[in-house]
Amino acid sequence: METAPLIDPFQRAISYLRVSVTDRCDFRCVYCMSENMTFLPKKELLSLEELDRMCSTFIRLGVEKLRITGGEPLVRRDIMTFLRSMSRHLERGALKELTVSTNGSQLARFADDLYAAGVRRINVSLDTLDEDKFARVTRWGRLPQVMKGIDAALAAGLRVKINTVALKGFNEDELFTLVEWCASRDIDLTFIEVMPMGDLGGEDRIGQYWSLKDLRVELSKQFTLTELSHRTGGPARYVRLEETGQQIGFITPLSHNFCESCNRVRLTCTGELFMCLGQEDNADLRTALRANPDSDAVLEDAIRAAIRLKPKGHDFDYSRQEANGQVSRHMSHTGG
Repeated sequence: METAPLIDPFQRAISYLRVSVTDRCDFRCVYCMSENMTFLPKKELLSLEELDRMCSTFIRLGVEKLRITGGEPLVRRDIMTFLRSMSRHLERGALKELTVSTNGSQLARFADDLYAAGVRRINVSLDTLDEDKFARVTRWGRLPQVMKGIDAALAAGLRVKINTVALKGFNEDELFTLVEWCASRDIDLTFIEVMPMGDLGGEDRIGQYWSLKDLRVELSKQFTLTELSHRTGGPARYVRLEETGQQIGFITPLSHNFCESCNRVRLTCTGELFMCLGQEDNADLRTALRANPDSDAVLEDAIRAAIRLKPKGHDFDYSRQEANGQVSRHMSHTGG
C-alpha cells in the first residue's frame, strides 16, 4: 500500500483530523443545533471499531493530531474504549497529540480516564459565567455541572482551553470577566466568531455576529496585546496580555480568513469526510470502509481521492449583511 503523506492540491500536508464520534449532545446550544433535533439512526453511525480502523488509516497516512468531537463526544456509549485504543498510536510515536472538544458536562466523570488514555489537552466550550445566561444559550445545560467538570479536568492534570463564541448582545459585557476568570485558573482562552451553519429555527446569525476585530479593540482598552507567532495546528491566532501573561486566541473565519495554512479535514460520525468546514463538498468513506472489511487499500484510495478535492478556502461572508456562504448542515453534524 502507498504510504506517501496526504498532500492537497495547494501543497498543504494534511496532518490534523477532527473526528465527530456522535451527532448527539446533552445541550442544545443556540448557535449549534435546533432545540428539537432529529438525530441519526445508530446504524448510520460508524461503530467504535470502524472509527478505530478509520482513524488508524489516517494516522498511517501521516495524520499526527487527532481531535475527538461531537455533538458531545463523552455522551457516546463506551467512548473511553475507543480513546484507550487510540493511545497505542501515541505510545509508538505515530500520533503526536490526542485531544477532545467537550461541553464539560461529563468531565467530572471522565477526566481521570481521559488523562490515563493519553489525552493531555482539552477544549471546553463556555460562552458565559452567568448561570441564567448559560441555561439560555445551552437551553439544557447547567453551569455548576460544567464548572465541576473543569475543576476535575484541572485536578487530573489536563490542560484546559476555554472556547468562547463571541455573541453580540449576549456576552459582550463579560469580556473582561471571562479573561480574568481564565487568568486566575491558568486556563487558556480562545474567542470564536459565530459561523453561519445550519437551520437554527429562526436564530439571527447576523444579529449574533460580533467581529473579533471589535472585541480586540475592547480588550486593548484594558490590556496590552502582544502578537505571538505561536500556532497549535489549528486556525487560531494568538496574543499575550502583558498585564496577566496569559495567551488569548482568536478564530476569525469571517473577519480574517485563515485558510491559507489549513492542514485539517473533518470526519463525521457517519464516515463523511469534509475537506473544508465552510463547503458542502464531502466524500463518503463509510462505503469504502464497509465494503472491504479485510483490507484498507480501497479506504486509503478513497481518502487520497478526497484530499485531492480539498478546496483552497471557504466562503463565509457577513459583509453584505446576509449570511453568504452559509452551509446547511448543523455544526454538531460535522464536529466543529
